[in-house]
Amino acid sequence: MRAIHISSLDGPDAIELVDVPEPTAEGLVTIAVKAAGVAFPELLQTRGLYQVKPDLPFVPGAEVAGIVESAPEGSGFSPGDRVAALSLLGGFAEKVQAQPDLTFALPDEVAFEEAASFTFNYATVYFALIERGGLAEGETVLVHGAAGGIGTAAIQMAKAFGAGRVIGVVSTEAKGEVARRAGADEVVLADGFRESVGTSVDIVVDPVGGDRFTDSLRTLRAHGRLLVIGFTAGEIPTVKVNRLLLNNVSVVGVGWGAFAMSRPGHVAKEWAAMLPHLRSGALRPVVGATHPLEDAATALKSLEARTVTGKVVLLP
Repeated sequence: MRAIHISSLDGPDAIELVDVPEPTAEGLVTIAVKAAGVAFPELLQTRGLYQVKPDLPFVPGAEVAGIVESAPEGSGFSPGDRVAALSLLGGFAEKVQAQPDLTFALPDEVAFEEAASFTFNYATVYFALIERGGLAEGETVLVHGAAGGIGTAAIQMAKAFGAGRVIGVVSTEAKGEVARRAGADEVVLADGFRESVGTSVDIVVDPVGGDRFTDSLRTLRAHGRLLVIGFTAGEIPTVKVNRLLLNNVSVVGVGWGAFAMSRPGHVAKEWAAMLPHLRSGALRPVVGATHPLEDAATALKSLEARTVTGKVVLLP
């Protein structure tokens, strides 16, 4: 089968399209991949900068959607089932295997491209807003990077679970339109966002980091929470904890992967909580560019250039 190999740690241009044997491990669900999500961790993996460092060469790709080819007895899956799955590795290929507890039956109304854009981003945001952030009915949520995969997921999740007002922060007017289509009530530009927002925010969702971190803290009202999801800006910010003390606000770490993967069944609980909203369309992934498997390098470089809106998807 065709697959993408990371065979050296020289960046996206060094990845290769190769022929490899089909996966045949016992006890796993074998899936014919129809779509594979592309995310920032895969870009980091091309340079050995992500915390998960498989031995070279390896096939990246943590999130897929497709059709079951075979499944272990008792897994609840049968050949022909439409599924979304967290493969964790191996998804940039024509076939992949996944653990049964990280494989989920896909509603017929959800396209494969949408399904390959769903689990990682939306489970991360569910963990952030609901499990770590304690989102309450009617609260105001500010979302950085609001046109990206995490950002659009955060907008939709906040609205689906009761936020009264969602503000998207974007770098351009064009990205603002993406955030509005995802459901943002208001959109502000990153330059000067603090002045636009004032101190009206209960929760900040921050997958960006960098130099806007301190201004994000300043937008929080008493008992506000800043949710640290990532650092796509490249710079890991620091916090002067006197700001937290004086204003009674919190900075909350959101490490979904390490938490969920060490607790079997946790992702399934999150999936079950989100499924009614996925079925209703309240949670509907914004699919950005789609690329054939052989253009995986282009897909990864689009993340690096920060030209992406929504989720980038490979179509094997």
